[in-house]
Amino acid sequence: MKVKLDKEERRIERTAGSYRPVSKKELREIEGVLDRIRKTKNVNIRISEMVLEELKKRSREEGIPYQTLISSVLHKFVTNRLVDEKAIRKSMQLLSSGR
Repeated sequence: MKVKLDKEERRIERTAGSYRPVSKKELREIEGVLDRIRKTKNVNIRISEMVLEELKKRSREEGIPYQTLISSVLHKFVTNRLVDEKAIRKSMQLLSSGR
């Protein structure tokens, strides 16, 4: 039976020769990081009804559960990857106008 690969799988197949084996020490370190990433804790927070409804609306638009959206936003915040789209657009406009 022939299996059809998606774009990411084809990329992996194409670049498989460039991967290098890792040492046992590196493997333990990688597994330790993955273990910490996979661990979750339950947190109870108070949040305004209006904010919760907006989060639920956005999560429906994104097609993900609202709790997953909240977790993703918090993760992006703590890893300094949460960006203000309006600020970026304004900066882009300023740059393109030559100011």
